Amino acid sequence: MDWDKLRIFRAVATEGSLTRAGESLHLHQSAVSRQIKALEDSLSTTLFHRHARGLILTEQGELLYDATEAMSKRLEFAVARIQDSKEEVFGVLRVTTTVGFGTLWLAPRLESLYRRHPEITIDLMLEERILDLPMREADFAIRMKEPSQADLIRRKLLNVRMGLYATREYLERCGNPSDMHDLRRHRLICQNFRNEPGAGASFIEELFRDGISSNLTVNNYYGVLQGVIHHLGVGILPDYLVEHHAELVPVLPDTKSTEIPVYLAYPIELRSSKRIQAFRDFVLEEAKEYRKHGTAG
Repeated sequence: MDWDKLRIFRAVATEGSLTRAGESLHLHQSAVSRQIKALEDSLSTTLFHRHARGLILTEQGELLYDATEAMSKRLEFAVARIQDSKEEVFGVLRVTTTVGFGTLWLAPRLESLYRRHPEITIDLMLEERILDLPMREADFAIRMKEPSQADLIRRKLLNVRMGLYATREYLERCGNPSDMHDLRRHRLICQNFRNEPGAGASFIEELFRDGISSNLTVNNYYGVLQGVIHHLGVGILPDYLVEHHAELVPVLPDTKSTEIPVYLAYPIELRSSKRIQAFRDFVLEEAKEYRKHGTAG
């Protein structure tokens, strides 16, 4: 089958429009339309439902798209292996981690990686969903629990603890709780239970058993942090946030979760990748420096 037609088909499926697909491929709309028509004729099927809002894949179109997606990932992997046969560290590395850790711990540290390896490109994929590394949804992961997928190299990066934090302004206005009973008078800001690792979820549940009357839940730590720094209440936050936010003050400092391990992982087949090695060494060095200052466990 003509790969060029499949490439155009993927662009139309992704964009949902012949015009936008043409723009992304630098082709005229009529040329894109002809290629899609020729592909449909060769398969004796209809690949798209056409309506006023754009193009949507038919069932047959979905099957073809899934097949081209697998082909595309295999090609990406082959290109990566070819690039990694050289000594230079360059090319795209797709890194997945949570919104909170990626935004508030990892991203502020990337400058040192780029200083050492200016030719590398990091595609930072921030989401709570765990991506499938062996299926090449990402190249490298940093997660708040040990990955269970097979065929991965994994290593513990550091430990974090959940604690209670608020701004000085909030505590001056609303009072600084001296015990759990005092805490009931305050609004508690936290991440949704379903997005928490086990120790974090247990810590939140324990606090709520003490009768907190008001709360705000968010689906990631960045949102929790925004609520806290805007003086909405007392936040349940990981301790790695403290280093960049001097305005945060510990509340009931002896009240903390048990340690939550943070792991790095990548596919065994990428262990010889220069980009993987460079990024692994970078995060391990940053974690070592971080632990040295005693912010994390």
